[in-house]
Amino acid sequence: MKLSNLFITGCDSNTQWQLLWFIDNFRQHNPDANLLVYDFGMTEGFLSKVEEDTKPHKSQDKGWFKKPSAMIDASKISSKVCWIDTDCHVQDNIENIFTFTEPEKLCMVEDVPWSKRRQETWHNSGVVVFEGTPIVLSNWATEVAYRPVVGDQEVLHSLVGQNLSRLRYIKDLPRSFNVLRIDVLDGTVPNKIKIMHWTGVKGNDKIREMINE
Repeated sequence: MKLSNLFITGCDSNTQWQLLWFIDNFRQHNPDANLLVYDFGMTEGFLSKVEEDTKPHKSQDKGWFKKPSAMIDASKISSKVCWIDTDCHVQDNIENIFTFTEPEKLCMVEDVPWSKRRQETWHNSGVVVFEGTPIVLSNWATEVAYRPVVGDQEVLHSLVGQNLSRLRYIKDLPRSFNVLRIDVLDGTVPNKIKIMHWTGVKGNDKIREMINE
C-alpha cells in the first residue's frame, strides 16, 4: 500500500555532513512525518550514524543531478512527495505543504533574488512537492541525465521556459516554505519562515556555525 505523504532528501559524501543536522531539525518539528533519505554515495562509516534516525535508501545514482530520479522513485512509494535539500533548515511543522499540490505540476517557491537578478522568473529546486509522477518530472530526470548544465535547477529552468509554458508545469508555493539566504541580504524575507535555505558557500559556513554551537 502506498503512503499518502512522504518527505525525501538525499546526499553524497560531499554533503553528508549536513544530514544529521537536517534530520534533527526536521524531526524536532515534524516528529510523525514520513522521511526517506536517498544515498547518492555517502561513505559507509557515515551511514552507520544515520540508520538510527532514518534508514538511507541506496541509489545507484550519484550526486545532486540525480535528485529528479530519486523523486520519481519516491512517487512509486507515496501518492505525494516532497523533496527538501539537506542545506534547508526546517523551523516549523511543514506537513501542510502537501495541500498545495496540483496534478502534473511541480510546486516550488519562486527564487525572488534570482528572478530579480536575471530579469526573468526562476524557481528554487531546494523544496519541491508534487503528486503522482508529472511528465515534467520525467523530462527533468532525462535532461539532467543527458544534458547536465551547472545544476539541476538550471536544467529545470531551461526545460520549462517562461510565461504560459512555466505556468503549465510549475505552481508557486508560499515563500515561507523556502526562504533563501540571499532573501536575507535583499530584505525580501516573508513574514513567516518555515524552511530557511542556507545556499552556497556562505550558507555552508552558517550551517557549520549552527552545528558547532
